[in-house]
Amino acid sequence: MTNNKKSSPDRYALVGHPVEHSRSPLIHTVFARATGQRLTYELIDAEPAAFETAVRGFGAAGGKGLNVTVPHKQAAFALCTKLSDAATAAGAVNTISIAEDGLHGYNTDGIGLVRDLTVNLRRALAGKRIVVLGAGGAARGIVGPLLNEKPEELVVANRTKDRADEVAAKFADTVLVARAFEDLAYLRPFDIVINATSAGLKGDAPPFPPGLVGPRSFCYDLVYGSADTPFVAWAKTHGAERAVHGWGMLVEQAAESFAIWRGVRPDTRALLKQIPR
Repeated sequence: MTNNKKSSPDRYALVGHPVEHSRSPLIHTVFARATGQRLTYELIDAEPAAFETAVRGFGAAGGKGLNVTVPHKQAAFALCTKLSDAATAAGAVNTISIAEDGLHGYNTDGIGLVRDLTVNLRRALAGKRIVVLGAGGAARGIVGPLLNEKPEELVVANRTKDRADEVAAKFADTVLVARAFEDLAYLRPFDIVINATSAGLKGDAPPFPPGLVGPRSFCYDLVYGSADTPFVAWAKTHGAERAVHGWGMLVEQAAESFAIWRGVRPDTRALLKQIPR
């Protein structure tokens, strides 16, 4: 859908807490220019208690859609009146389309991650042993698409095992296992290690057993930055074959959100080259 040039651009935004570091406005501005769409994209910093008010207020003011980031993905799931299959499976929403009949929720995190891993980074997932560190909204969004890639084993690990159990319970799959972080110390290194926590961002060392990483391990942090994230630095220190941050996932999941809102999927290749990995 392309707007009449005399009308106001459609409004979109990212809602989270915090959001000032986000590059989503840049990404969606580039996508809009490349696809001939007229829109604006802003940042909304909302603490958990203010999340619903922020979403409904944005819609009431004419907003067309929202991306949702930490810590609101599960709250967004509860707020939406219609849900995609991916959002239902994850129990988390990262994309909201604001429609006349209510809020429609989607989850593009998993498809964004898998596309980055398999297409951009050329990493096969089939037959691999994969561990996802964390059991929050970010982790919930990627487990289903990772299972679709047919890994040999997929472990969801969390500081407290009960939250990992909650994620595993959503998927009837025999290769999916829930663990506590401390249990990983007794397992051999994984082929793919995915960090879906904010571990290390506040200055503390990531609380993961070093033995989960070996010389053939590929490590991926859902967090992104212009330099190594604490998890990427940790993985390199412990001998990973390669460790990268999540710029590619951010771009790919944003492209999926853009397609939901605008009906056209932008080419991601130019943006992916902007930040070295």
